[in-house]
Amino acid sequence: MKPRIIVAITGASGAIFGVELVAQLLSHGREVDLLLSDCGRQVLNFELGLHWPQEKSLLLQTVRDYFEIGEELRLFAPDDFFAPVASGSALGGGMIICPCSMGTLGRIAGGMSSSLIERAADVALKEKRPLILVARETPLSAIHLENMLTLSRAGAEIVPPVPAFYHHPKSIDDLVRHFVGRLLDRLGVENSLVTRWGEKHTD
Repeated sequence: MKPRIIVAITGASGAIFGVELVAQLLSHGREVDLLLSDCGRQVLNFELGLHWPQEKSLLLQTVRDYFEIGEELRLFAPDDFFAPVASGSALGGGMIICPCSMGTLGRIAGGMSSSLIERAADVALKEKRPLILVARETPLSAIHLENMLTLSRAGAEIVPPVPAFYHHPKSIDDLVRHFVGRLLDRLGVENSLVTRWGEKHTD
């Protein structure tokens, strides 16, 4: 059994990337621990037209129904510090925050663990496990850049959702899937979402 992947969705714009990432991980046979901040849930509902509720027990079933999945996906509340992902003793296959707000990024860079998302990221860094931050903001201030540099030096990967066009995308879905494929690459998950440079694209 391959270790579970932690996916966190925070309140930055770009929730579609996080939702597609979870769907692709599950479809590739990976188990997922989903950490969803309340702001992330609100933005997700606004941007994608979903109706994921705030109440945890209802939210878990709603999310599992959405992905048509069962126990392969676990959901933890932002204040649940008894969750396995809060401890380095729990084995994990890495963590990705997609999208990652500048507030979340800054608190992780400062070593703060005011939420389970930040604590899980801190665990990933101290345990030398993959930590990928899909930082979503523009323009970037000097503070943002310094925080990113701090995290990069600590071992995190900063992967902004920058679209590629060499594969001749014809829709937003094409752009999203290609970028999510690149994220799967970083997690070591084989996929066919990415048109590799030098390969012929399909029309």
